[in-house]
Amino acid sequence: MSFLQLKQQVTVPEGQLGLLYRDQQFQRILTSGVYSFWFWEGNYSLQLYDTSGALKPITDEKVLDLMAHYPSAFKDYVVEWSTTMHQVGLVYQNKVLKDLLPPARQGAYWKPNKPITFEWLDITDEFTIPPSLARLILSSKDTIVMRAANMAVQSTIIPEGHMGFLEVDGQQYSILKSGQHAWWTFNRRLVVQQMDLRLQNMEINGQEILTKDRVSLRINLSATWLIQEPMLVKTALADVHDFLYRELQLALRSVVSTQTLDELLEDKNLLNQQVLTIASSKCTEYGLNLKSVGARDIILPGDMKAILAEVVEAQKKAEANLIKRREETQATRSLHNTAKVMEGNPILLRLKELEILEKITANVQNLNVYGGLDSVMHQMVHLTDTTKTP
Repeated sequence: MSFLQLKQQVTVPEGQLGLLYRDQQFQRILTSGVYSFWFWEGNYSLQLYDTSGALKPITDEKVLDLMAHYPSAFKDYVVEWSTTMHQVGLVYQNKVLKDLLPPARQGAYWKPNKPITFEWLDITDEFTIPPSLARLILSSKDTIVMRAANMAVQSTIIPEGHMGFLEVDGQQYSILKSGQHAWWTFNRRLVVQQMDLRLQNMEINGQEILTKDRVSLRINLSATWLIQEPMLVKTALADVHDFLYRELQLALRSVVSTQTLDELLEDKNLLNQQVLTIASSKCTEYGLNLKSVGARDIILPGDMKAILAEVVEAQKKAEANLIKRREETQATRSLHNTAKVMEGNPILLRLKELEILEKITANVQNLNVYGGLDSVMHQMVHLTDTTKTP
């Protein structure tokens, strides 16, 4: 056996560290290079770890345990960290955020070629993440930061025209204006509720209601409304839409049931105003502002439609007869007045006769005048049909 065969060699590549074991017992850490050992010294083995490139957290429990037992062997090759119960850590490398560290934890990184720095945040009372830091965390494309943010950060965006409410452990904590908000979620349970403050519309369709005179109607109602007092609405109402729908429904039934069909059809705007008045008082009490109410459709049953059509037809006929009689009376009165004027004026009477004669002769083919113009102007005109045979 040659001298070289009495040795065993291990190689640590560039950018890696090797944990050397002899007979499964940890010996030391090897940097990149080639190492030789005598066979009679024991059975050597090597476990390699990549330390190049991006920041490498140490997650191997076996390595963490060795660090605790052999701190002097690891101190030049790792960077250790620990956080308190109410502390969050930010890890930077070359001023670039690389990791988020949760409270009450400890861990380590393989020491990289580029130095790393830590920033410690106390979240005992203030757990809101400043907007600049929130944008930095939420926009990061680093895999480690993205994974840590999913467990460490809760964020929400409140749109324009909305308001948000933050509850912490079941208690109201703050009111949120429009924009992006983010918080550390450690040691707390956060719930965000959004509320739309813009003008909204509600439809109440297919309401079957009996009028005062026992006619069944189906009414479709529309309403516009908005939230006037957001905090009162949040604390007093479990479901805003359900509350508003019920109040409008009850108000509509209350108004329709106290009026006859004729009263409802005579002035639909009066129905709208009455429903608005009744429902508004209740809505205002709970922080809602009911802007307008309008009955879009009042639908009659089929048989009632036919009856109503007959009534309308009879009314229109009666109105037509009344107008006709008025016109006849007016014509008779005018004729009577004309006769009285002509009674004392023979010349006017003669002119009226000639006017009528003109209309008659317009349809005559041949006209023979006897006696000259004087007889036409002063004597009675006689019309004879010369076409008839004796």
